[in-house]
Amino acid sequence: MFMVSASNMPKVETYIQPDLPDVYGDRHRLIEVMQNLIDNAAKYMGGQTAPYIEIGLRGRENDRLVFFIKDNGMGIAPDHYELIFGLFNKLDAKSEGTGVGLALVKRIIETHSCRIWVESKTGMGSTFYFTLPSPSSM
Repeated sequence: MFMVSASNMPKVETYIQPDLPDVYGDRHRLIEVMQNLIDNAAKYMGGQTAPYIEIGLRGRENDRLVFFIKDNGMGIAPDHYELIFGLFNKLDAKSEGTGVGLALVKRIIETHSCRIWVESKTGMGSTFYFTLPSPSSM
């Protein structure tokens, strides 16, 4: 477990599952995926007094590994699940950012012939799941 913070954000307790498996893909683009998802999790904590992010592996879906990034932040209403992945779509027009991050994440994941989705409830945090190929599936 470690703490992440930026000058404009509170410290966020972050847990990364040990021994995560290797994946097959474009290293630089997959780093962008992780950066965007972690940044969004930290950015949308709302009034959370004990912000928390967990990163891990949920299991397998067919021949793909299923990873997740889970937070205990503001959450997302179900009717916005697809909207958030659209280009320039921001749920809060006053928030920082351009509305490009999740659209980019979706594009990168789909370029790897994989998928991304979110499960969330308003006020209860969000979990972003995404699949990636394991080296053994290539």
